[in-house]
Amino acid sequence: MAFQWRTLNGQQIDDIKLAVKTAILRETALGHKLKVCIGTDSQTRGKVTDFATVIVFLREKKGGFMFIHNEKTEQPMSLKERMLLEVAKSIDIAYQLCDLLDTYNVELEVHADINTDPSFRSNKALNEAMGYILSMGFVFKAKPDAFASSSCADKMV
Repeated sequence: MAFQWRTLNGQQIDDIKLAVKTAILRETALGHKLKVCIGTDSQTRGKVTDFATVIVFLREKKGGFMFIHNEKTEQPMSLKERMLLEVAKSIDIAYQLCDLLDTYNVELEVHADINTDPSFRSNKALNEAMGYILSMGFVFKAKPDAFASSSCADKMV
């Protein structure tokens, strides 16, 4: 199944790389300095786990916009597995886009919805997630700095 992306207003995106390139060209032509933050969040309801992955475009001092992908699975998994799957989904799209972002000199961060405070259950996946993201050569952010996953994707899941 193809990864189906959409804008916040529901417009379907057929080719995510083309949509990202078009957005970069449009925004830079308008004089905006961009940064892209990618994050995934999930929520389990009964046997179903819903995932939302977002590509957030930040315009320096001018707000931002995002592209969204949702998917569901009934595969049972532990909290740690789910946290690492979220990271894997973010890394997958970051990897698909990194050459394009490099070409246009757009900064990229990968955000993990994992708490840096050890008193939170999601913290169990912090070291693995951080290692995974950093080893792929991406900038890593966790809570409270991971707004792409903990705020943007959280609202879309």
